[in-house]
Amino acid sequence: METALDPHAPLTDYELRRLNLYWRAANYLTVGQIYLMTNPLLREPLTPEQIKPRLLGHWGTSPGLNLLYAHLNRTIVRRRLPMIFVTGPGHGGPAIVANTWLEGTYSERYPSVDRDEAGMERLFRQFSFPGGIPSHVSAEVPGSIHEGGELGYSLMHSYGAAFDNPDLIVACVIGDGEAETGPLAGSWLSNVFLNPARDGAVLPILHLNGYKIGNPTILDRIPQQDLLSVLHGYGYRPYVVAGDEPDRVHRELAAALDRALDEIAAIQGRARSTGVVERPRWPMIVLRTPKGWTGPHEVDGRRVEGTFRAHQVPLAGVRDNPEHLAQLERWMRGYRPEELFDATGSPVPEVCQLVPEGDLRMSANPRTNGGEVLRDLVLPDYREYGVAVPEPGATAAGATTPTGRWLRDVIVANPDRFRLFGPDEVASNKLDAVFEVTDRVFVAERQPGDDHLSPDGRVMEVLSEHLCEGWLEGYLLTGRHGVFTSYEAFIHIVDSMVNQHAKWLKTTSDIPWRRPLASLNYLLSSHVWRQDHNGFSHQDPGFIDHVVNKKAEVVRVYLPPDANTLLSIMDHCLRSRHYINVVVAGKQPSPNWLSMDEAVLHCQRGLGIWGWASTDEGAEPDVVLACAGDVPTLETLAAADLLRRHLPDLRVRVVNVVDLMRLQSEVAHPHGLPDAQFDTIFTRSKPVIFAYHGYPALIHRLTYRRANHDNLHVRGYQEEGTTTTPFDMVMLNQLDRFHLVVDVIDRVPGLSARAAHLRQSMVDARQECRDYTRRYGEDAPRVAEWRWVGTRG
Repeated sequence: METALDPHAPLTDYELRRLNLYWRAANYLTVGQIYLMTNPLLREPLTPEQIKPRLLGHWGTSPGLNLLYAHLNRTIVRRRLPMIFVTGPGHGGPAIVANTWLEGTYSERYPSVDRDEAGMERLFRQFSFPGGIPSHVSAEVPGSIHEGGELGYSLMHSYGAAFDNPDLIVACVIGDGEAETGPLAGSWLSNVFLNPARDGAVLPILHLNGYKIGNPTILDRIPQQDLLSVLHGYGYRPYVVAGDEPDRVHRELAAALDRALDEIAAIQGRARSTGVVERPRWPMIVLRTPKGWTGPHEVDGRRVEGTFRAHQVPLAGVRDNPEHLAQLERWMRGYRPEELFDATGSPVPEVCQLVPEGDLRMSANPRTNGGEVLRDLVLPDYREYGVAVPEPGATAAGATTPTGRWLRDVIVANPDRFRLFGPDEVASNKLDAVFEVTDRVFVAERQPGDDHLSPDGRVMEVLSEHLCEGWLEGYLLTGRHGVFTSYEAFIHIVDSMVNQHAKWLKTTSDIPWRRPLASLNYLLSSHVWRQDHNGFSHQDPGFIDHVVNKKAEVVRVYLPPDANTLLSIMDHCLRSRHYINVVVAGKQPSPNWLSMDEAVLHCQRGLGIWGWASTDEGAEPDVVLACAGDVPTLETLAAADLLRRHLPDLRVRVVNVVDLMRLQSEVAHPHGLPDAQFDTIFTRSKPVIFAYHGYPALIHRLTYRRANHDNLHVRGYQEEGTTTTPFDMVMLNQLDRFHLVVDVIDRVPGLSARAAHLRQSMVDARQECRDYTRRYGEDAPRVAEWRWVGTRG
């Protein structure tokens, strides 16, 4: 039987024949998807009517992907290795679809696309066709964990998949165009974080076919020794396979893969048997083959194979140009489909012999459908980590500190399926309690005096938001859980990656066989209002705006006002599935407003009236003071306190929003509040002064259909900032308590005349506080020492 073959034996002539057959079959199916609507087996001469009217797809990278897929299948069959295939050149979609069809997985997932002639016709017709499938390696493709629509993330996704998957090999094909991107360039160092005793392995395969869309690729044009030196410096042992003669390339690639997999097995065996974990030199492959290999050599007198002209559709005028049509037919018949498929259109047995069994097929590996292997986290009771709040504002805490203690115990309870990711900011964001039980994972050289570094750490820290995001995505996509903590301003670095993940979640929600994943959780601290050390460069709350642009069923945004609400929200986020959860919370000491029981109820509601801070006493208010975010909440309560003392007859309602999506209607977002409930809380006609954490326009956008929108007046970040005191920062952006009181006086009908003296004193107070900071370098005592005085009753 095939499984009895010696995995170390050189490629035999019989295996070479099978590899060539499989490769030809995959190439034929790839070309067919790009061009054909009917006549899939060329049982009759091609006619223009059988060609798609819009030719979309990418041929250039596909032959190399098919070659690699065939050879990796050979190694899986010989060694019975659990392996997955990550396609960096994701525009090679037709190639990967072809392989999943040959493996039978595609037909299992989509029974109408069976492995026969009718199924092949559907396979061809649907590709890049209205109502069909995308041209990239998308979520619809079995075995995919990586949307290839944007280049740069394949290697970091691969390492994320390998973490805590000790028996998994991740074969990652890196296109040489992709290799020019910054995120991919940083990804090479991911091996510093891979523990061979505990994790799986990544086999990077740098595919150099020489060209991008219209230009040569850099890594193909620099001297090979320079390239190998770079890769060697990153900690790899590259094996080079190059050529354009198929039989020789097959033999050399088979030998290189065998050597690489032998080395991986030896590295892991040593680490797992001795317990000694040091950074090894991991093997990788550098494959040089022509772009568009086996396709048309020339078209219209210009060379195509081996040039940028092979990148997309080499023969673009097939419907209108008889010579192009004839050339396409010669090209496809050159693969000799009659030798590859039987009379029914099914792959012949000799092709199928290269296909692994069951879950060993790369397109059927359960880890590529992470929800299938996902296990719930064991979560300690977050209520036990809460802070005492005998009365609102009576105690203070940095909200992230109790959450750090809770995450510490989450790590202990889930040693194989939870990690904390952050760009060198876990301790800075006051989550350092986790280091009581774990370290930062680090497999490179460690020196005396290093702080919490070990190969076995559960905290992933590297000064690259791209790597943190990519690792976490790969980890989630293969069935695990995690949290990404970052400074709020710099999470923008991964905006584009968030786009892709949101699209993945949205798309897979509509694919029945895709199972829900653990949510992508962001805990953003060191936020816009508390950047005393850094200033304007670190002040940007716009990530919320970016995320809210995504599909409503995917995104959630939370702004907990204190420590207990943050604990409740984080527990909810780690239990949730298939969302992008953005949580923004301060790390600096701040008043605690709600007891744990009150916090739980408030978070379940998403927003609510704080009766203990209000003076409307169950009647219709004169004004609503709304707030979202910890600093806006503080300023709103201070403003309410001023109004209570100076305008005791004014009926003020204080509303706090912790779930930002509650501001939308239930039609616009699943968390949205029905109009009747919204009007009950915010009224239909009274002024609403809304103090918001981020850019004010977002609140208007979320509420523009509400009946009382014209009476909504939002204060938030106005792109004013510097290195200054906390209160001076809110004054710069007109979010301070004095300005909120002025807003009330200006907006409540009939109040401006009788409260003129108070208004003037508020303006004077702002100036006095500003002068104080300029003179003494700290906030005035009337602000810094302010405390809420009142009870819940």
